[in-house]
Amino acid sequence: AFGSSRRIASTLSAATPLLFTAVGTAIAFRAGVFNVGVDGAFLIGGLAAVVAGFSLPPDLGWFLIPICMVIAAAFGAAWLFIPGWLLARLEVDEVVSTLMMNFIAAAITGYLVNGPFLSKQSGNNVTPPVHEGAELARLMPPATLHSGFLLGLAVLVAYAFWARRTPAGLEGAWVGLNRRFARAVGVSVPRTIILCMVLSGAVAGLGGAAHGLGQLHRFSDGFSAGYGFTGMAVALLGRNTPIGMLIGAVLFGALASAGTTIQLFSNIPLDLVNIIQGIVMISAVIEVGRISLLRRRAKA
Repeated sequence: AFGSSRRIASTLSAATPLLFTAVGTAIAFRAGVFNVGVDGAFLIGGLAAVVAGFSLPPDLGWFLIPICMVIAAAFGAAWLFIPGWLLARLEVDEVVSTLMMNFIAAAITGYLVNGPFLSKQSGNNVTPPVHEGAELARLMPPATLHSGFLLGLAVLVAYAFWARRTPAGLEGAWVGLNRRFARAVGVSVPRTIILCMVLSGAVAGLGGAAHGLGQLHRFSDGFSAGYGFTGMAVALLGRNTPIGMLIGAVLFGALASAGTTIQLFSNIPLDLVNIIQGIVMISAVIEVGRISLLRRRAKA
């Protein structure tokens, strides 16, 4: 995964979508919301950005990429607003609602990519390519690493600032730690939950846009290789900290990029990568649970 500049570029390229999905997950986790719907917002945002990328006039020039990004963030935010509102106002379990929203997102995008937005030149299951002006720049050509990685780093920095330096970030932490205390100091718990879910969806939508405009330049069935769920593992592994999530994203990116090469030149199956990722995620969950148990005992 790190044997040459080209392999490093491949690893960072594989880590790029995980930066967005990990931050999106961490924002919700910070408010005590176990959001598993980031993958759905990633799909919806990615499709919205790609459709804008090939539908808007190409003479918009350099404005085209920011417009596509804003549209993707808006669609991702709107997508996770629904389970956020259901949790905040009706106390609908967020694990169930966000998981079901993932299935709905996959069904909607699958219908659209094989129906209204199906490419007439490329065959089945793909949209037309975006305009050249909507493609994110490659950082180390001919490698696939693109400027979406830099955007992912910027999102990490923005998350760190939001979490530590803004009232909304602090209120989210209070709600996540103790909702009763948050109410006592005047924090609106429903508003904070909805806000964190909307921000989570916006970041996931940006990730979908970066993947569609920078990596694939179109939308297809199988657009997300489980990036939302892997991002959840990265957030758990990094304990919702920016540096931890960066290291976790690069680790999982290295496993993904090197796994295919290992299978080509050895008898080690690619499925071993999935096993390692699963073991890492289980270990992270056990450690988080252990820390939470120790904290509860200390309070008692």
